[in-house]
Amino acid sequence: MITDRAERNIKQYPDRTNPGAGYQLLLRLRIQNRPGMHGRVSTILGDRGAQILDIDIADVNPDFIVRDFIILCADQEQAHELVSAVEAVDGVEVQHASDRTFQLHRRGKIEIANKVHIRTNAELSHVYTPGVGRVSMQIYDNPDAVWSLTIKPNAVAIVTDGTAVLGLGDIGPHAALPVMEGKSMLFKSFADIDAWPICLDTKDTEEIISIVKAIAPGFGAILLEDISAPRCFEIEDRLRAEMTIPVFHDDQHGTAVVVLAALINSLKIVKKRPEDLKVCVLGVGAAGVACSKIMMNFGVKNVIGFDREGAVYRGRKQHMNTAKDWFAEHTNPEGFDGTLEEALEGADMFLGLSGPNLLNPSWVDKMASDAIVFALANPVPEVMPDEITGKARVIATGRSDFPNQINNVLCFPGLFRGALDSGARQITEEMKIVAARAIAETIPDDLLTEDYILPSVFNEEVVTRVSEAVAAEAVRAGNVRTKGSRVFI
Repeated sequence: MITDRAERNIKQYPDRTNPGAGYQLLLRLRIQNRPGMHGRVSTILGDRGAQILDIDIADVNPDFIVRDFIILCADQEQAHELVSAVEAVDGVEVQHASDRTFQLHRRGKIEIANKVHIRTNAELSHVYTPGVGRVSMQIYDNPDAVWSLTIKPNAVAIVTDGTAVLGLGDIGPHAALPVMEGKSMLFKSFADIDAWPICLDTKDTEEIISIVKAIAPGFGAILLEDISAPRCFEIEDRLRAEMTIPVFHDDQHGTAVVVLAALINSLKIVKKRPEDLKVCVLGVGAAGVACSKIMMNFGVKNVIGFDREGAVYRGRKQHMNTAKDWFAEHTNPEGFDGTLEEALEGADMFLGLSGPNLLNPSWVDKMASDAIVFALANPVPEVMPDEITGKARVIATGRSDFPNQINNVLCFPGLFRGALDSGARQITEEMKIVAARAIAETIPDDLLTEDYILPSVFNEEVVTRVSEAVAAEAVRAGNVRTKGSRVFI
């Protein structure tokens, strides 16, 4: 079900939860064909705050006109109000009312398409029996040929148990499916990778690991998605150790790669070095730990993390787990155990991966000059950018309606493209760092500004640069299958 926090966010900030797409209502009305009726309907909609984007005529006869209204609403509640208002008008019948977003999801958003057309018996005999038998036996005799003669080198399994979906929490595998379909679309659209949603009806760690290992023959890589912490850490670690294809938990590492890319370019603007930074991280979950790790691998030495219990430090006993134990041992070098407000005094960077409105704007005043604030909670960030404009030098969020959106789609399509093309066995820390550098370097230094530290997700250079950098690093490190295993002769 929807978590209490997510539900509070949606109710408290309805105007800020879906700024990009909005709530578009498609309303088909059968209206009596007499003067003034169209104006009456439009007035009723306008009086209730509706923004009419388009009107089209679907059918006309002497007695009735059927019109399609596309209306931008604030939220679902307003949409219901509009439908009820026009239903009450004498001479108006509501034939259809639907959310445009729902229409785009109808019967799913993805499909399987053939690369080879089957138009004759001869073609059929090549792609299926009897010709396919020869191919199967070739793979049986030479197992490495599976990388040349099947979809495997371009196939990714998107695996979830639906326990940590977007900002909605534990909504289960069925409700998670639309999100996984969307992820599949991003793989295909941005990197021409064929990805399939694998939604598992189990929360058992051992069972998930067993299932993923069992389905691995059909895939060239595994993307773990929306699995709650701390189970996600063990699942990824075990699969990485026990499998010979890349395994990548996007909620952790995709976020971390893009955060590092944003930090790399931010440091060029504020003219600071990573080893000199004091970084405060609010939210020591999957993403918080991964972001901290990649920043430290990049050279940051002073990271202080905070969760609901306060600062995380060596020796803390309350509300810890394996991941937080690692975090406590490797961060917070001075053993700080005070409040976030106190820690932010003189801090160079705030990274939020937590919840809405948890960063008081006045605390940013206490940060070092040219402060960097990445407030990434969605849909409502830890602090709204307009509340700290002029206080922080560089501000980023996870939202598309503000500058500097930290979006995982900048990372995972190119990362997987490079890993698959190179025949990588794993996705290493070095591959993540070169991916971050490639994203950052997509923007020439002379074009960098405080409001432009990350390229657009639609910048076609991003996937190319990331994939080439990742593939080169995999080859450099010897982290690839042998050349003969990838080429069928």
